[in-house]
Amino acid sequence: MFESLTQRLDNVFERLRGKGKVTEKDVTEAMREVRQALLEADVNFKLVKQFVARVQERALGAEVLESLSPAQVVFGIVHEELVKMLGGDDGPQASKVTFAGAPPTIIMLVGLQGSGKTTHAAKLANYFRKNGQKPGLVAADMQRPAAVQQLQQLGRQLDIPVYAEPAGNKPVDIAQRSIKWAREQAITLLIIDTAGRLHVDEDLMQEVAIIRQRTQPNEVLLVVDAMTGQDAVRVADEFNKKVGLTGLILTKMDGDARGGAALSVREVTHVPIKFMGTGEKTDALEPFYPDRLATRILGMGDIASLIERAQAQMDEKEAAKLQKKIATASYDLQDFLNQMRQIRNMGPLDQLLGMIPGLGKSLNSPEVKEALEGDQLKHTEAIILSMTMEERHNPDILNASRKRRIAKGSGTTVQDINQLLASFREMQKMMKQMTALQKGMGGSRALRRRLGGLNGMGGMGGLPFGM
Repeated sequence: MFESLTQRLDNVFERLRGKGKVTEKDVTEAMREVRQALLEADVNFKLVKQFVARVQERALGAEVLESLSPAQVVFGIVHEELVKMLGGDDGPQASKVTFAGAPPTIIMLVGLQGSGKTTHAAKLANYFRKNGQKPGLVAADMQRPAAVQQLQQLGRQLDIPVYAEPAGNKPVDIAQRSIKWAREQAITLLIIDTAGRLHVDEDLMQEVAIIRQRTQPNEVLLVVDAMTGQDAVRVADEFNKKVGLTGLILTKMDGDARGGAALSVREVTHVPIKFMGTGEKTDALEPFYPDRLATRILGMGDIASLIERAQAQMDEKEAAKLQKKIATASYDLQDFLNQMRQIRNMGPLDQLLGMIPGLGKSLNSPEVKEALEGDQLKHTEAIILSMTMEERHNPDILNASRKRRIAKGSGTTVQDINQLLASFREMQKMMKQMTALQKGMGGSRALRRRLGGLNGMGGMGGLPFGM
């Protein structure tokens, strides 16, 4: 989402890095470009003005102008101010969900039609179940056709109970009766999906306000589409004034919009962002961390989130087994296939690679874009699946005739197979080097675990096959 903004900001800092010392004029010019970049990213005009003024005031201090590395100091100031804009000053508890003293904890979702409310109700339930809760869903959207059926289908898919009543019942009554149902079912966390409209209107506000009053939820979260630009900020402000919000969920953060709404919405509403929707799957939901998003915007990556995604996909026993294979150089193409599938479950490749510091620029190269947007992973999977199990375990036996058979079976070419094998052998070498590095680290168990987790995911360096 922030690709263009990241690139623009990186260009600004690259020019500053080329200067041994910076003058007041250099800082002023840099801030003018930062201002333009933020405006083009659709950040609220007033916020841009305030942000640039704060950064410029700090950047014109003696700490920067007399520094031996002024670009680095300015970069640090911009990062700190971005974190503040995203809610970093609210404290670590602001982005966390408030739980009830006695279950069930009630979370009420509000928002406009089409923002992804129903889908994110299921995502939240899935997220909290992984964190030890017993969630339940409430179908209180009686306005949108098939909203109840959609939530029931998602509930069946995730094996999460859904409370629903026939058409004609009032949403307020449904929400109230669902609390009694939740207690009977020993549900610890109840998520109420309310109705939306195509635009903010009094009927919508009155309905959700009454449901809020009757159910006394612990959290009222607005689900807002990050791709709707400044309209998302207006919607959030209206809901907060008339209903009272405790948090926000930004959806479609994996989209290609300019991203200004994500930077503006918290500052305008003073309501903390609690979650980000990062894809269509039911596990594509992340807790919101202001500092992590700021580092992504500035092209610094986000290793913490990458490790969390990797750990969520890896079974500890399987990871240990795989680590042993890597250490003994017995890692084969079948392992490679398994890990590639797990990596794919972690999210889009461009998202994953963007979390690795230093890879932001490479993602803009034509070769990398072509590989990420094309069918490279599908071709790789097709090639390995066209091999016999013996060939996957021992690729050295692949002679010319075997390669021709595999190419025919996978709809690829012998050249594609040779390219895959070359990438695989290169990755094997890298894994051996990382294993040797880990052994040389002695007592640093935590670091070895982290490296091991990434190794276990198939080696992050081997992701863009054939590039």
